[in-house]
Amino acid sequence: MYETANENHDLCPVIEAVKIIGGKWELSVIKNLSEGPLRFNQIQRNVYGLNSKTLSRVLKNLMGYGIVNREIVSTQPVTIIYSLTAMGMELKPAIEALRVWGEKHVAQIVNVPYPSE
Repeated sequence: MYETANENHDLCPVIEAVKIIGGKWELSVIKNLSEGPLRFNQIQRNVYGLNSKTLSRVLKNLMGYGIVNREIVSTQPVTIIYSLTAMGMELKPAIEALRVWGEKHVAQIVNVPYPSE
């Protein structure tokens, strides 16, 4: 079983990775950028329910982790393009695996109530 870090354990890479990319919006942005570079408004249109303030925060965080790159294209008006870095592109197989798992299992469990604690 995976555990988070405490005084007796090392960091669990799975838990730490999920903390960085496991949010609903982070995964959605990464998935969209895995298909190619996009402008801010293109990302926002592609991710249903994502507002501009949240998208700005998500992009800033992912850039801080080195997962997303921001490129200013010197045109008039200025265009900014977001893309995955090499590290971000390494997430493509994991996202594809999650998609396959979701297609196979989510329909079976979506109507199942959470277990009571």
